[in-house]
Amino acid sequence: MFRTDGIYSLTEFQRNARAHLERLRKSGQPEILTVNGQAQVVVQDAAAYQKLVDQLEAIEGIREGLASMKRGEGRSIDAFFEEFEQKHTTKR
Repeated sequence: MFRTDGIYSLTEFQRNARAHLERLRKSGQPEILTVNGQAQVVVQDAAAYQKLVDQLEAIEGIREGLASMKRGEGRSIDAFFEEFEQKHTTKR
């Protein structure tokens, strides 16, 4: 959900870009920019964006893993540990 205090006109953003960029960097929260009162674009700090992308990629990986399990693919934990122990010459 977007915060209402994070909505600005594109004109306001252009006039005070430095202040907006500093706020984006410090808060990590996105801002919505409007044109003629309509939301047009979301602006976000690069580090906050990368964190979001990383989280989405992790979620997608989990979904793929769960779907693979439902299809009966993969191997049991016992089979994994047996192979791991042989490969790394360790014991549980």
